[in-house]
Amino acid sequence: MTSPSSPLPDAAADLARNGDATSLGALLKGGQAVDARDAKGNTLLMLASYHGRTEVVKLLLQARATVDLRNDKGQTPLGGVAFKGYVEIATLLLDAGADPVANQGGSTPADFATLTGKTEILALLQARRDNAAKPTRWFSKLIGWFRR
Repeated sequence: MTSPSSPLPDAAADLARNGDATSLGALLKGGQAVDARDAKGNTLLMLASYHGRTEVVKLLLQARATVDLRNDKGQTPLGGVAFKGYVEIATLLLDAGADPVANQGGSTPADFATLTGKTEILALLQARRDNAAKPTRWFSKLIGWFRR
């Protein structure tokens, strides 16, 4: 069995990116570490979340993937989802305990959602944490002000 600090094989990363929950589930049952990281620090959960692969995200959360592991840029899966706008995945991550105000290298998930105009994500973050939808960076505040 591989340890969480072992490198993430490209084949497993591709399964997460492409949404192949069946094959990825078999790899996990065969000993693939759920929290292994690729060369950029991305976990299977980060890759599946960022690429909008809901069924794979569900599988990884059931396999006890650590929900707030950061990649080398300091981003969590919720930060990536807030940028992309995948509301269902954001809900799954938050239900699994993702921090809605986690620092993402100087920004929060709300900053990413504001920057990209993902109002549904902002509303979800607001509902989960009163302060989550308050942008912390000046440009996010400015963009949010213009969109009102």
